[in-house]
Amino acid sequence: MNIFCIKTIFFAKKIKMRKRDQRIYIDQWLELKPYDQQAPTDAYFLKLSNKVKEVLLAKESYSFLFKQWDEPKINLCACFLSSYFEDLISGSNLWNAFINTHKQLYNSFLPFYDTTEYYEEEINWQDINFLIWYFLNTIQNEHFLTPISEELKEVSLNVLSVFEEAWETAPENEHLKSYYQIDDKEPDYYQARKFIDTILFNSYLFYTDTTVDLRQQMEKIFEESENPEEAIRLGNSIKDHLTHHTRTKLLALTGKEWAAAVLGDEHPLSEAYLNMSEKVVGYFFCNGQDHESIFLEHVATGREFKLTQKSIDNPEAFADPKSMFSIGLVNWQDEWWFSGMLVRLERDLSLINEAKTNIDHKIALNFLDRKSEQVKDILDKQHHSFLKFNNQEPIAFLKADEIDDFMADSMEFYNKSLKLSRTDRKAAKTYLEEFRKEKQKFPKDITSGLAFFNPNSGIEIALDANSAFPAANNPFFNADESENHIMHLLVRKDHSTELAKYCIDNYKDQLPFFSTKNGKLYLDNADFLMRFWKVEKYLSFPEITLV
Repeated sequence: MNIFCIKTIFFAKKIKMRKRDQRIYIDQWLELKPYDQQAPTDAYFLKLSNKVKEVLLAKESYSFLFKQWDEPKINLCACFLSSYFEDLISGSNLWNAFINTHKQLYNSFLPFYDTTEYYEEEINWQDINFLIWYFLNTIQNEHFLTPISEELKEVSLNVLSVFEEAWETAPENEHLKSYYQIDDKEPDYYQARKFIDTILFNSYLFYTDTTVDLRQQMEKIFEESENPEEAIRLGNSIKDHLTHHTRTKLLALTGKEWAAAVLGDEHPLSEAYLNMSEKVVGYFFCNGQDHESIFLEHVATGREFKLTQKSIDNPEAFADPKSMFSIGLVNWQDEWWFSGMLVRLERDLSLINEAKTNIDHKIALNFLDRKSEQVKDILDKQHHSFLKFNNQEPIAFLKADEIDDFMADSMEFYNKSLKLSRTDRKAAKTYLEEFRKEKQKFPKDITSGLAFFNPNSGIEIALDANSAFPAANNPFFNADESENHIMHLLVRKDHSTELAKYCIDNYKDQLPFFSTKNGKLYLDNADFLMRFWKVEKYLSFPEITLV
């Protein structure tokens, strides 16, 4: 019931032998499809891809786009662009899911470009321009290609001409479309998960992003493993994890959010996908079962879960009272389903103690409390305390060797504001004493940093960022470092979105970088670009564990 099909033929290996061949072959085209056997329309779109390839290589002036590219990557780009065209023709709705979600977020179909003259459900040069930019910035990450240039626009217009010529006669790929649909009343979690899996790991739109990432991890597993069966089990587990936790560089959305977007608001399962839980992984006791459910207790927190019998082939395995289990769970339509790997363990006291005392085991369920009023209340109190401690400023600029003491002092200030019992006061004092002893080790060239209270997660420390803040109370601002520090805020995953937005909202008019051509482009599209650059770290969550 819980098995993924892992596609083990990898693109880079598959086409290495044809590196010098000028044509694109059918197996290269099928790399971007959710099926392996050729559909009736694939020959048509393969021929179209070869025409697109001719455009990509038509002029020397385009060489900056494809510098140091080998034949396989150029072939892939041609197939990628033709897949966009096929998507619109066939109604598989991937591209429309992206532009409609972008419009909901930013009131525009696309970032970077003027879409005043833009035709929904049709091909647009802006789409092609954006897709080439996206492709080039996901197929590699050494250099960032600007989305606006005359050469790039010229390539896009020429590719558009190829598509316009084919628009009226191109056949719909009904077989492709079927993979991006799901029954209106599908109750089975595994079918729901398969739909997400198809979008993230078997679609053209995310091939150079999530698909390549998965396949690289799979390759590594099979190369390092001496046991093929064990490699498959581990590969399935990794794929299951990525299905539920990975975010795409486009809009930093999860697979379940893309599933809802592809189906559209009117589809009965759209809301069910948005309500699908994150995946729970941990140690569990079994406290019995009935004909519908297996009653599990999370060892670290004592939370209880009812695991549906529909997801378990051998429920009798849970009957042994001496056992505990390492298992993954996902909630789909108000039922908890088994997902990932299931391992039966002896009730080992050391494992139980580790689960109950190790904070990592407890925070695995933090997502269940993110919308909790209790968590919100705690975070609000911490925020109020930080502001009071720091002269009503949400950010403090500090020497590197002052950061630890500042953190400890701010925590002590907060603890004193609480009505703690004598036992809790003693525990808090002990914790702070240990915290003060464990000094952070910063690189020798780091002489300053900042502490910022992120209203969505709590206190965070940032280095290499002070010169992005020309604040009156910032003695470390250096105009010569300003542009680099601004880019650190926008690009680096260890700097939160909220900190970058605080910089923009309060200091953009005082920072010369935002008056330059690139600076204006980044400023106008800051949120989209931070989703693209920060991806998994774009969103901040409360770092509070309820016990």
